[in-house]
Amino acid sequence: MEYTSHSDDTRHHMLKAIGVERFEDLLEAIPQEIRLTRPMDVPQGLAEADVESLLESLAAQNSVAPTVTSFLGGDVYDHHIPAAVDHVGGRSEFFTAYTPYQAEVAQGTLQATYEFQSMIRRLTAMDVAQASLYDGGSAIAEAALMALGQTKRNQVIIAGTLNPRHRGVLETYLTAQGVDIKTIVADNGTADLEELKTSVSDDTACVIMPSPNYFGVIDNWSDGATIAHEHGALFVAMFKPVSLGVLQPPGECDVDIAVGEGQCLGNTPSFGGPLLGLMASRRDYVRRLPGRLVGRSVDADGQPAFVMTLQTREQHIRREKATSNICTAQALLATRAAIYLSLLGKQGFTGLAETCQRRAHYCAEQISELKGFSVPFGPAFFNEFVVDSPLPARQLLERLQKRGILGGIELGERFPGFDNRILVCVTERHSRETIDRFVKELNAAAGETGQSGEPSEEYAHDRVS
Repeated sequence: MEYTSHSDDTRHHMLKAIGVERFEDLLEAIPQEIRLTRPMDVPQGLAEADVESLLESLAAQNSVAPTVTSFLGGDVYDHHIPAAVDHVGGRSEFFTAYTPYQAEVAQGTLQATYEFQSMIRRLTAMDVAQASLYDGGSAIAEAALMALGQTKRNQVIIAGTLNPRHRGVLETYLTAQGVDIKTIVADNGTADLEELKTSVSDDTACVIMPSPNYFGVIDNWSDGATIAHEHGALFVAMFKPVSLGVLQPPGECDVDIAVGEGQCLGNTPSFGGPLLGLMASRRDYVRRLPGRLVGRSVDADGQPAFVMTLQTREQHIRREKATSNICTAQALLATRAAIYLSLLGKQGFTGLAETCQRRAHYCAEQISELKGFSVPFGPAFFNEFVVDSPLPARQLLERLQKRGILGGIELGERFPGFDNRILVCVTERHSRETIDRFVKELNAAAGETGQSGEPSEEYAHDRVS
């Protein structure tokens, strides 16, 4: 007697209901030569308990935050996230109300977006901020499109100190449009302003400069903006949000458009995403901002009401008038960022930045005392810095990982001549003891036995505000 499973009966009835005898009958429109003629290499279905066990075994192969010490950075950072961020951001009012398609009834979502915009505007000291973008890379690309549209020019100049992933996004956006992308050499970890002076022309739409840059070095936005403006080009600043707790904001440096990666504001590193693109600009360019912008008004009864003030995307206006094809915002991550900034406040945010900077400089000082190691780009950095090691970076990082430490980012893959260099990031989550262990393991991984100096007394009493 042939056994027929319940699932087989169900499939037969479903096929019969749509008028075919076999599943293969549904594939008649697909040419035979491109059909898969062998069974797919997919395991048979498992019971729920077996699937759970399998996933647990696969997950156990990953290095997760509680079991390793991470010094990774590169625009994705591991900061402490107050418990209230998860509690408030996880409420159904925020977690399910993703985007205000019926704006007039989505007052809660609109207000949350308005508060986020207001905080980013204050953080950057710019005139206006929009409702967020996919990530820092798309924010840079959209800023370039804004400048190209505003100036009607065809060249974009970028500093060679830009995050290489962000550069890749920019090239994806612009190369097919025939835009000339010119890169300024990174001299000693910073943008070469003399080369910038000779590179900017009357065809330059904008100059893009990060600070702190990908190597952690603090660049001079004001000088870069002056050079750009002398030729009528716009100046785009790429900022790191936490650094603005101690550094001068872009709005005070004659910047036209400011962009940043906002993952560090209350969002987890996860596996490198999802991320949160930040953008703010001068009021002159408000109608070129991509996505949407929420404003505050009053209703018919004179009560406060929030409205979609500007919607420059193709879903809301005639396609040929759209400034961008950005179709959404990272609304949930932006809401978490607003909650995070509200919890810290101005004093707490400044304290966070100061702590990150102090601990990073302590770490760099200790590493520079090790035999064969150096910090090549000097003291002008925030919380990331480049380390020159006596070993190839990949070999050193592999040795550190066996000791439970993710020691940083290998730079040689993207930057020629940097094979022995790694990018190290320090945040408030790295205690003095954690840093001292890292330095000790660096020393051991390099095969040396010398010991670092004792921690400074000032750092020994350091606490997060």
